[in-house]
Amino acid sequence: MDDQYVHSREDNAPTEIPAIRWDEPPEGSVLVLLDQTRLPAEEVELVCTDPPALVEAIRTLAVRGAPLLGIAGAYGVALAAMRGFDVDDAADALASARPTAVNLVHGVRRAQSAHRAALAGGSDQKQAAEAALAAARALHQEDAEASRRMAEHGLALLDELLPGGNHRILTHCNTGALVSGGEGTAFAVALAAHRAGRLRRLWVDETRPLLQGARLTAYEAARNGMAYTLLTDSAAGSLFSAGEVDAVLVGADRIAADGSVANKVGSYPLAVLARYHHVPFVVVAPVTTVDPDTPDGASIEVEQRAGHEVTELIAPQVPVAGAEAGGGIPVAPLGTQAYNPAFDVTPPELVTAIVTEEGAVSPVTAEALAELCARSRQVTI
Repeated sequence: MDDQYVHSREDNAPTEIPAIRWDEPPEGSVLVLLDQTRLPAEEVELVCTDPPALVEAIRTLAVRGAPLLGIAGAYGVALAAMRGFDVDDAADALASARPTAVNLVHGVRRAQSAHRAALAGGSDQKQAAEAALAAARALHQEDAEASRRMAEHGLALLDELLPGGNHRILTHCNTGALVSGGEGTAFAVALAAHRAGRLRRLWVDETRPLLQGARLTAYEAARNGMAYTLLTDSAAGSLFSAGEVDAVLVGADRIAADGSVANKVGSYPLAVLARYHHVPFVVVAPVTTVDPDTPDGASIEVEQRAGHEVTELIAPQVPVAGAEAGGGIPVAPLGTQAYNPAFDVTPPELVTAIVTEEGAVSPVTAEALAELCARSRQVTI
């Protein structure tokens, strides 16, 4: 990154978290990201002045979450155009920064198409760059509205599945305002239940190895005054066994045409537990996460991340004895091989419902998803 600066907050009052924003300082256009690797210890903004800086931010998870990656990708194309980079090369680099998240590709190609259409229509480079930026801003606004609608549909589904309120919801990874132009996907549903007085407890998986649940979901739950409890991923089974979970809510990074769901690794075991204990397993994601070109779960490319995320205890915020800031403390013998997939895939028969801004699909079938996507295209047009 070319520059970064720190914003500190004096209180924990719930405020809109600026996960991403476009800025126009005198030096030129920039994309500003809340560095999620530094949360919850400090709120640090990364200022991306070029596409390679944004690609690096995506790969290091400074910016993450399927919907937000789509928004970031679109803004990245606009940044390339505004800064005079080769737009098509930048678009390809951004689209391939993380292979599983289909929203990233969607956002990149949307802004790229707007840029190309402007040039084909006789616009100059500045006007074409403005067209790409307008497309990114439109996607940002649409995602915020989609988040609101997903929360409404998700809460209605919860109330249908679990009459009487007092919902005890288990969630995995992070799916709140940090991954969205609005208040998120699965977390937004839990937040809606909280505001309606119908959330009894939010169970938060740590989400190993990078602890997005402990660092980010707990951070968002605390800011919103929600009743929440953190647990290790491996403790989820004991919660189910004790009858302490009423529903599981997770997001998605890609949903195949048959309804298979790729989400943060650890989601599939939760779906198996939920099925055994007769607990609804609900996926909340925008329609753009459904990829008709991916026929089934076996066709989803699962990102494999570096082994050191597993073999080292990562300490990104502060120096720890034995490790520099940004490094890690070894927790396994030197040379240990690690299996570290970023995602796993849950088959559609284990998914109770998929909630989108266009409504819920249940049971989850290829036909129902195709109909939903077709309806969404009609609304968009």
